[in-house]
Amino acid sequence: MKITFIGGGNMAIAMIGGMIKQGFAADQIHVLEPDASKREQLSHDFGVSTGAADTAIPKSDAILFAVKPQQLQTVAKSLQQQLDGALVLSIAAGIRADTLAQWLGAYPRIVRVMPNTPALVQAGMSGAYATAAVTDSDRELTERMLAAIGEMVWVEKESDIDGITAISGSGPAYVFYFMEALQAAARAQGFGPEIARKLAYQTFAGAVKLALQSEDDAATLRQKVTSKGGTTERAINALETSQVRTTIIAAASAAAARSRELGEESTRNLEV
Repeated sequence: MKITFIGGGNMAIAMIGGMIKQGFAADQIHVLEPDASKREQLSHDFGVSTGAADTAIPKSDAILFAVKPQQLQTVAKSLQQQLDGALVLSIAAGIRADTLAQWLGAYPRIVRVMPNTPALVQAGMSGAYATAAVTDSDRELTERMLAAIGEMVWVEKESDIDGITAISGSGPAYVFYFMEALQAAARAQGFGPEIARKLAYQTFAGAVKLALQSEDDAATLRQKVTSKGGTTERAINALETSQVRTTIIAAASAAAARSRELGEESTRNLEV
């Protein structure tokens, strides 16, 4: 088996590192990357083979495009004659499968993946959509690759990738935003930066661990912490008065709308 990554950025590094930890051999992975220093680092850290962007793709079972969305059209068109029957995966945000298919010369077997940045610590959440030509064995390979960086779900409609983008793709930023606010709240209570950071970070880490291990849903867990007439109830009431829940839902809707816009823009800019 051979898997070729087109691009050696942070998400590719996360996937390669996770795959090797999960049992993929270094000689099963090849990376095309224009930056010589990144190629050297990939070879040093993981033992994988690398090549410059203009070198040929080796015979591969899967080719994963890990380049920026604005670069994908040029890169895809330059490589469309080298696919040689491989499964194609793309992690480029907003670029629809049918658009990528056109850039690849009407290539049918495409899986569109939306990972997120916790993949860098093998704690990611990915959503994946497969075109009709993708086989069961293609899906199994995709699942094995994505399992190396965390959890994954399949969606049956490509439009659901916009929702995945809004919730788990952009979601870490929402969490970090809340963590920033909780740190600021700790500072406002008189704590120094080191203690404020520890209070905020460990509170999040502990709450997530508890939620993942509990049979209760988030609402029930919240209710268990919220005593009648207590401090937590006062805090939750302040959040509800400020419509924080409504704002979070609106933020996710805005992210989904932007994901749809990016897909529409790529379709409008399609050059056949």
